[in-house]
Amino acid sequence: MAKNAAFTGDGVVVIGLGRFGTAVAQSLVHLGHDVLAMDESAQLVQDWSHRLTHVVEADSTNADTLRKLGVQDFAHAVVAIGTDIEASVLTVLALSELGVPDIWAKALSPNHGRILERTGAHHVVYPEAAMGERVAHLVTGKMIDFIEFDDGFAIVKTTAPAEATGKTLSESGVRTKHGVTVVGVKRPHQDFTYATQDTMVERGDLLIVSGPTAMVEKFAALK
Repeated sequence: MAKNAAFTGDGVVVIGLGRFGTAVAQSLVHLGHDVLAMDESAQLVQDWSHRLTHVVEADSTNADTLRKLGVQDFAHAVVAIGTDIEASVLTVLALSELGVPDIWAKALSPNHGRILERTGAHHVVYPEAAMGERVAHLVTGKMIDFIEFDDGFAIVKTTAPAEATGKTLSESGVRTKHGVTVVGVKRPHQDFTYATQDTMVERGDLLIVSGPTAMVEKFAALK
């Protein structure tokens, strides 16, 4: 059960202690946030009671139950409920009724996501789909990491192509030729440095590149 605690105004309630929910909760705790974790499964609550400071067994679809737990005083909520779509939607509705100002919710499909948005979720995430797309990019190209945003903008970490090595960014004209921006350079055994037009790129350097997704993908495919 949850311990009595005075949560700060920036506290986060995480509802659903599956893989996604527990990963979010643990990361938030490591970042120094006050976190109240919640699940209707007594077994999951017991399993996580020694790893998360504040854990409670409760029915998150009931607004009165959430009110008694003080959820309305939290600045953020993450609905990480897995396969129970009805519970996911009703939980978002309950949080919305309580006036929680920032509600994040996990969706299993686009239709599920649209329902969550209409019910009151401010942000909808698709963790499985996002991870699948990310892995596909990493497997099929020479990208080392890939993050895409909702507006068709992406950031990747990739090895420097031959055409850019041995030159400054101004000399190689990466931005003009490929429509992407080199944000930073990581040289083996050296610290990351922010890139300028005078930054020299050497063979073996890792580049952090941003821009429209299609252009970033094309640049990362260069040899």
